[in-house]
Amino acid sequence: MVFSLFKFVKRAFLRAFKKKSDIKLGLYGPPNAGKSTLANQISKDWLGKEMSSVSAIPHETREVNVKEKVALNKGGKKLSVNLVDTPGIATKIDYEDFLKHKLNKKQAKARAKEATKGVIESIQWLDKMDCVIVVLDATKNPYSQVNITIIGNLAARNIPVLVVGNKMDLRKANLKKIESAFPQYPVVGMSALKGYNFDDFYDSIYKLVK
Repeated sequence: MVFSLFKFVKRAFLRAFKKKSDIKLGLYGPPNAGKSTLANQISKDWLGKEMSSVSAIPHETREVNVKEKVALNKGGKKLSVNLVDTPGIATKIDYEDFLKHKLNKKQAKARAKEATKGVIESIQWLDKMDCVIVVLDATKNPYSQVNITIIGNLAARNIPVLVVGNKMDLRKANLKKIESAFPQYPVVGMSALKGYNFDDFYDSIYKLVK
């Protein structure tokens, strides 16, 4: 118990005094919420190129992907981050789910194995994060076991969090549900695919890392 408390205090101390140029900003969330689409747009905005592959098939991102020295500069405010796109968090991964996306049995089993490994890696990387953006699909119920698990892990580590309600361009999007589900964190609605509300999104990042 004492050792765990020491680790918690040490992590909080290091996070508080780490240089701004060394900030690790992680993108977390369930599969297909739009993390990699958002990562690509951020990378294109500030580096001119994408960083992750995207697909309609769940768990397209199965390894942690890092783009270092992403230099944000908005309104004269400069911020350099190491952007970390993580595999989608899931409480259950069944290879049969991949069969619905025209993968054969061998491919589906291999993808499920890689996805499971990716989830473990995502959780392990939490201890390296200075701030986290939780990307949620605003058309889906935020009160899911996966979302609660993600938020619970972040709260336990005392990591600053920004919740993004993504896919606000879709008719069924409901940002108020996300705000009600996680009132302890700032929430911003946007569309990573359509480029909607990125100004507010970047402003929220600056506030997050103060």
